[in-house]
Amino acid sequence: MRRAKTLALAALGWILQDTERAERYLELTGLDPDSLRTGLDNPAVLGSVLDFLANHEPDLIRASEALAVTPEELIATRRIFI
Repeated sequence: MRRAKTLALAALGWILQDTERAERYLELTGLDPDSLRTGLDNPAVLGSVLDFLANHEPDLIRASEALAVTPEELIATRRIFI
């Protein structure tokens, strides 16, 4: 579980590096910056990060490259938070 949380947080960091992508993530998840900050230990919030990537293949591929993991690993990690 620790590895999954670390990967999800790294993916979130990647998402937040780009303003447009970060805004899209917040819009699609219904989160705001405060609820995101307070939800960093919440499996549902961490899962939403990986769902966001899984639902947009270009981001999934770019994130996996940036994080030095495979897209399949990001998808498999999502299952841990279900």
